[in-house]
Amino acid sequence: MLIAIGSDHAGYKYKEAFKAWLLAHGHTVRDMGTDSEAACDYPDFCHPVAAAVASGAVERGIVIGGSGNGEAIVANKHPGVRCGVCWTEQVAIWNRAHNDANVLSIGQRTIPQELAIKILETWLSTPFEGGRHVGRIAKIELK
Repeated sequence: MLIAIGSDHAGYKYKEAFKAWLLAHGHTVRDMGTDSEAACDYPDFCHPVAAAVASGAVERGIVIGGSGNGEAIVANKHPGVRCGVCWTEQVAIWNRAHNDANVLSIGQRTIPQELAIKILETWLSTPFEGGRHVGRIAKIELK
C-alpha cells in the first residue's frame, strides 16, 4: 500500500517508528515531514498528507502529533478525507469498518509506542464493512 505520513515535533518519534514498521511490512511510504523533534507547526505536515489522500496520489495517510486531535482536524478539512483519532485497537477497527477512514491520527503523548504500532497494524488490516455505513458516509461531505 502507498501511504503518506506526517507529524509535528511531538509525533516525530512515532512517525519514524511507523515508517520502519510500514517498510518492513512491504508498504511504500511518502514522508511529508517533519524531520526532527525541533518545534514546528502540525498543519505544515498534515495538510500535505491529507492532500495526497484526497487527490488519490496515495491510498492512505497517517498523521501524528501530541494528542492527534489537531492533526485530525487539519486532515478533515480536505474533501474526501475521513480521519479519526485512534487510541485503542477497537477504535481503529470502528474507524475503518464503520467510517471507511482513509487517514489515521495518533497522539504520541497519549499511548505507548507498542500500542500505537498495534493500532496501526489493526487499522491497515481492517476492511470497510459497507452495508448500512455507506449511506452514513455519503452524508459526511457538505454539498
